[in-house]
Amino acid sequence: MELFEKKTDKAKNYLPYDGVVHYHGKLFTAEEAQEYFNKLFHNIAWQHDEALMFGKRIITKRKVAWYGEKPFEYTYSKIRKYALPWTNELLSLKNIVEQESGETFNSCLLNLYHSGAEGMAWHSDDETDLKKEGAIGSLSFGAKRNLPSNIKNPGKIDLILEPGSLLVMKGHTQTHWLHRLPPSKRIQAARVNLTFRTMID
Repeated sequence: MELFEKKTDKAKNYLPYDGVVHYHGKLFTAEEAQEYFNKLFHNIAWQHDEALMFGKRIITKRKVAWYGEKPFEYTYSKIRKYALPWTNELLSLKNIVEQESGETFNSCLLNLYHSGAEGMAWHSDDETDLKKEGAIGSLSFGAKRNLPSNIKNPGKIDLILEPGSLLVMKGHTQTHWLHRLPPSKRIQAARVNLTFRTMID
């Protein structure tokens, strides 16, 4: 066991080119991170995610929720959603992420993965409703998970997202890079991921 946490280089760009990804490491103690996880798990208006694939409506085990400062309309996987008003916990976390990253956000898409059996396929967060090349602040609670990134040509980068940690993607990242959350049978614990975003008003 390490007596001291390793310091994270927040200024380091983890992408070699065509984008910017900063990993800020843990922003919370283990106790704080667990408390936020519990509140989000129980207090968020979770719904099973939906997607249209080959003309069929698919319901996922993974659950999602969409919040914002206005009832923003957001369409992804050909399904339209409308943002719910901020909760106190989300507003608190938004302020922390904004202060840490130096960015501003007006909405948040949340994902609940009940175990490592649930994941996300390769994708980029480049929906037309989002601010072009705007920052996305990804905050993680619960189980530690791997987030591989892959340029739209050969190449791959892996980052381990720890509970209570912040990852910020910005610049050309969503244009040139894909990322995913691969499933893992070894992981039994749940994970909540918050992606703070900026919608075009």
